[in-house]
Amino acid sequence: MNRLLLSCSAIALTLGVAACGPKAEQAADSAVNTAGNAMADVGNAASNVANDASNALSPTPGAQEFVNTAAKSDAFEIAAAKLAKTNAASAAVKDFAAMMIDAHTASTAKIKAASKAAEPAITPDPALTEDQNEDLASLGKLKGADFDKAYIDGQVDAHEDALELMQGYAKDGTVPGLKSAAGEIAPVVQKHLTEAKGLKAKM
Repeated sequence: MNRLLLSCSAIALTLGVAACGPKAEQAADSAVNTAGNAMADVGNAASNVANDASNALSPTPGAQEFVNTAAKSDAFEIAAAKLAKTNAASAAVKDFAAMMIDAHTASTAKIKAASKAAEPAITPDPALTEDQNEDLASLGKLKGADFDKAYIDGQVDAHEDALELMQGYAKDGTVPGLKSAAGEIAPVVQKHLTEAKGLKAKM
């Protein structure tokens, strides 16, 4: 940025004496070129920073990481939904939870089938993360309306993450069968996210 300001000042000073002769005109041209190069450098730097940030925020996982993340997500969704059967107060929340059990059981089967068909075959790891176990423990301590709110808040966050995962792998994944599975699962996750947001808005 300092280079840009200095270059602009150079242009102003040089143009002010441009009428003095050929040397002044050459100096003006040089200043213009210097400023132009500085502006280009600034633009390129900004573009590189934006690209680096984008890549850092949304890298495409490898096949093993993808199936592991999907498996953990499904396992968490099913476990949280089972808690809703006993801890939720709202019939709408319980209905949503029942749908989660069916849908995530189906997506687990789809990912497993695609993983098995991959060459070489991939084995998903559904073991929950420490954060997921802590979230489930916290949910298990809640009842009624408090549970409903915490559960649906968590569902919005979880489905936003799952949607990003599925859409990203469907677009840029490296294993064709898994890409296809992710592409089929993504619209279902989008539907669930929309419904979870709708329930949250009513609370």
